[in-house]
Amino acid sequence: MKDLFGKAILDYQLGNYTEDIKTETSISEEDDLPLPYLFRSFKEMPQLEQKALQLAKGKVLDVGCGAGSHSLYLQDEKKLAVTSVDISPNAIEACKLRGLKDARFLDIMTLENEKFDTILLLMNGAGMCGRLDKLGEFLLKIKSLVAEYGQVLLDSSDIIYMFEDDEEDGGVWIPADKDYYGEVDYIVRYKGETEPAFDWMYIDYNTLKKAAEYNGFTCELILEGEHYDYLAKLTLA
Repeated sequence: MKDLFGKAILDYQLGNYTEDIKTETSISEEDDLPLPYLFRSFKEMPQLEQKALQLAKGKVLDVGCGAGSHSLYLQDEKKLAVTSVDISPNAIEACKLRGLKDARFLDIMTLENEKFDTILLLMNGAGMCGRLDKLGEFLLKIKSLVAEYGQVLLDSSDIIYMFEDDEEDGGVWIPADKDYYGEVDYIVRYKGETEPAFDWMYIDYNTLKKAAEYNGFTCELILEGEHYDYLAKLTLA
């Protein structure tokens, strides 16, 4: 991996901001992701993220922390102990420069022998497992890291609307090359370079709930957004 996402984050942190990240998926055209958005303050965050941060408590694990904006709010404003992890070494370097006390370059699937009261999977963090057939393994790993009375707070979106037919019958067209309509191939471009496509997934709430309950969680819908997005809380069953 070229770590273009992380390079862009680090560029912004070091004052080398000249252009935004471009993203594209197998079901959507290229779009700009403004780098300043990744460095947003609490007041600039969507309501779902604000609610998750308000609910966070105890020892926190921020999975896929990116530029670390969620972690910084919890560490500096709520005075919580936060461990921030990401598979991007450049993003983690930026997080450390921003003042995060415990930012680690690692894959969440390799983390062991620690327990957390709150685990954050924000900005569609539930989709980082990439494919629906990997969700069970991912949830079991997360489960192994949750303290007895802990919680997992995650957001995602139901993208079924992207397949709706314009005809009056209200039908939907589902691509045959994927096991689940929320699975996409994700591409990142930055400063003339292109990252190889990687697996990503948007998961609807009902599918998440079934998978969570099958793997030993209780799943609760906390908040619904304005565009098919939602915030959910998982606790040990």
